[in-house]
Amino acid sequence: MTTHRLRSTPIPGTRDSYTDIDFNLGFHVSHYTLDLDYRVLPNRLDAVAKLRIESYEPLDHMTLDLVDNLRVSKVQVESAPVGLARYKHSGGKLRLTFSETLPADNAFELVIRYAGNPRPLRSKWGHIGWEELSSGSLVASQPCGAPSWFPCDDTPDEKATYDFHVTVDNPFTAVCNGTLVGEQRRGSHTTFSWHMERPMATYLATVMVGEYERVVLSKAPVPIIGYVPRSLVADFQRTFARQADMLALYVELFGEYPFPSYTVVVTEDNLEIPLEAAGLSIFGANHAREDRWERLIAHELSHQWFGNSMGLAQWNDIWLNEGFACYAEWLWFEHSTNTPAADAAAHHYRVLAGKPQDLLLSDPGPRDMFDDRVYKRGALMVHGLRTLLGDVAFFAMLRRYVETGRHSVVEPHDLRNEALRACADNDLGAANLDALWQSWLNRLPLPEFPGAARPDAAGGAGRKPHAKV
Repeated sequence: MTTHRLRSTPIPGTRDSYTDIDFNLGFHVSHYTLDLDYRVLPNRLDAVAKLRIESYEPLDHMTLDLVDNLRVSKVQVESAPVGLARYKHSGGKLRLTFSETLPADNAFELVIRYAGNPRPLRSKWGHIGWEELSSGSLVASQPCGAPSWFPCDDTPDEKATYDFHVTVDNPFTAVCNGTLVGEQRRGSHTTFSWHMERPMATYLATVMVGEYERVVLSKAPVPIIGYVPRSLVADFQRTFARQADMLALYVELFGEYPFPSYTVVVTEDNLEIPLEAAGLSIFGANHAREDRWERLIAHELSHQWFGNSMGLAQWNDIWLNEGFACYAEWLWFEHSTNTPAADAAAHHYRVLAGKPQDLLLSDPGPRDMFDDRVYKRGALMVHGLRTLLGDVAFFAMLRRYVETGRHSVVEPHDLRNEALRACADNDLGAANLDALWQSWLNRLPLPEFPGAARPDAAGGAGRKPHAKV
């Protein structure tokens, strides 16, 4: 039984300082089964959520996150030595009180029936969560929009496996994380069943509903499947033609792809930005029609390693997701066009130099957590590691870091420990790493541009990357 959270550091207080949401403490949700009956035109959701829970502290009560506009009609406790005395749903929290104290290290199930008209949450980052489209719906929950459609423990350091059973009107298709394991048509409705066997954070769970055609882009190194409006299939096949090449490169550089398949969903609507989910990425019609989004296609794919397999313990560490994903863009173009990553790094360094120097990468604050400076400064930090270590040691270190954090959560000290090991293995003093680490992460001024690679680096940092150098 899992009796503690995945993170290795203590939970900082009782409230998430970025989302301003109180933590749900004392238990771990190991699995969600979500039975969703969704009527597209009235935007009506009738649902049953079954949560498999493991207590790691004695519990006389517990809380979950769920928006108030979805009304809870019934809650049951199953397979537990205690019963449910009462529940209350208000203020975005579902509060449960047990009939007596539930001892620690107990496993039980909660069954929650609820219904309503799902809508996105208003947040300091805009609208997040479940959102209606012109023909269907999408879910994009980062960082805290998952309660807009199911009761959950909505914090990034909590991961669970999932089963989704989504019933929609014909001719709509429901696409979720994981593997499609069943499709059953009953009259004017079809139920799509998806199984997600890898643990994922709640903000990465998604349901995409639309009138989609299923397109197989590639079967190797893993199946790459597109769900695309019929009118956009030809555009999609053109603009995503190199998706399999990207995946093959990232497998070589980062290690084994972390999910059984990769799914790309293209909505009928235009989207301002693409969105990542575990094992799946979401793009707008504009991203399929236009030929200028190759870097974003590479960026979202790389999140399957950085962010979706290797999750965050807390949101102030978001540079670990976005810095590596941004650097992965540069690695792709280094491979595909022979444009050194150092060139992209130098360009973005000059851009950053002209912007305010008031962002602390290790803790940018909720207002700036999605600021482009986090992405680019994080990528430059990664480039600094590469130039310090040289390609051979850097890519070996990177693969160890990815493998160690696979389907878990990572914190900056995990990366630092791997970098220290690489320094020791390659006769590099830790002082240089300490200087790099402090200047890029923990100080406001922009440091000097990362220097040249070590002479023994194969080709030098900024040359074509290869995992076997």
